[in-house]
Amino acid sequence: MPNSTLYERSLPHGPAVRIRRVSAPGTLPVTAVLEVDRRAGTPRASIGGHPPPLLTANAANETDVVEKLQHIAADDAEIARLLSQSGLR
Repeated sequence: MPNSTLYERSLPHGPAVRIRRVSAPGTLPVTAVLEVDRRAGTPRASIGGHPPPLLTANAANETDVVEKLQHIAADDAEIARLLSQSGLR
């Protein structure tokens, strides 16, 4: 899949919060994951691969799936809580 990133922002301490489409282009419903890439902005960022998803959502289209996850992706405290719950922090 070429560029499947639907939303991305950087956390104050460097990692990137990303909403990434995981369903194939043209496939409906759209499935996307919320992930935190701790390698963002480092030399290791170019290695490839994807971090483990914190949340998964399905929606009728890309706009709707971003709406489902964006309020969480935009909240630093919520991201910290999800990382802690998943054992990634």
